[in-house]
Amino acid sequence: MLTKLKQKIQTMLTTEARIAHKAGLTPNRITMIAVILAFLSAVAYANWRYNEFFLLLAIVLLLFSGLCDAMDGVVARLYGQTTVFGGFLDSLLDRYADAAVYVGIIVGGLWEPRYWGMYWTLLAMIGSLLVSYSRARAEAVGIKMESVGFAERAERMLILIVASLVALFFRPTIVMTVAMIVLAVITNLTVLQRGSYVYAELKKRVAS
Repeated sequence: MLTKLKQKIQTMLTTEARIAHKAGLTPNRITMIAVILAFLSAVAYANWRYNEFFLLLAIVLLLFSGLCDAMDGVVARLYGQTTVFGGFLDSLLDRYADAAVYVGIIVGGLWEPRYWGMYWTLLAMIGSLLVSYSRARAEAVGIKMESVGFAERAERMLILIVASLVALFFRPTIVMTVAMIVLAVITNLTVLQRGSYVYAELKKRVAS
């Protein structure tokens, strides 16, 4: 859903990408920075009860992680550094980053036990990983999956960031549990949607 917005953001990051390149940052190094920021965000989520500043820090780190994740592709395209391994590494580390953030939220108790918040968070994490896995498996057989489904990584990060911002001012565990319920539902629906799409595409191939 946010693919076009992501493309606009990538265009806006051209200047930053040139600066990063001049500083000696390769796409793979930027990818590594993105995952490190995501892990630091997870640590901040895990420690939010000690100081509410950590929740704000988690949001900022997650936002910068997302920007770096967008910028590595910009640098790769601008300077002809696109490689098969770079794409593999980016996709692999994105999964670690996604899982780390959810684990940080669970460890930090940023969920409401009355509404099974931990289980919704686990389900949201599983759904998020399977959204990406379903795309990888589909593209392995030549079926393009970009923009198929409404819970791609950009959408998931946006929901997390907005929910975390609201949680700064209003009942954090309740707000984050609601966000996890939303993520659990839409990610797993997206997996079903992609499964249906792949089935239809493969059926067309057989028919032709």
